[in-house]
Amino acid sequence: MTGPDDTIETPAEKGGLLAGTDGIPGPCGDAGAVVVPEEGDGPALGWPRAIATGLVIIVAVFAGAVLGANAILTKSLALTRTAREWLATALFLVVIALAAVVLRRLQARGLI
Repeated sequence: MTGPDDTIETPAEKGGLLAGTDGIPGPCGDAGAVVVPEEGDGPALGWPRAIATGLVIIVAVFAGAVLGANAILTKSLALTRTAREWLATALFLVVIALAAVVLRRLQARGLI
């Protein structure tokens, strides 16, 4: 039982290692150590912001990939059918690849 003067150390205060590892780093150093974030470790992403961000990403990717490809197929009549198919496919794949890169960068910055 702990008294009012006892303090409990968090994994971050113990050097970022999990309890029970005896401070011995693994083969990769302490790169695999689990550090529990504390309350003031950065901006917290609330539910309204997470839902809004998700909706914006879904709408933007859908508009670029599906509606953009559809516009190329139906409105680009100066090109042959095969050229329109290749252009629409390329647009679709580029939008998906860009979305993956943008999502990764947003994740690395802690925005999503």
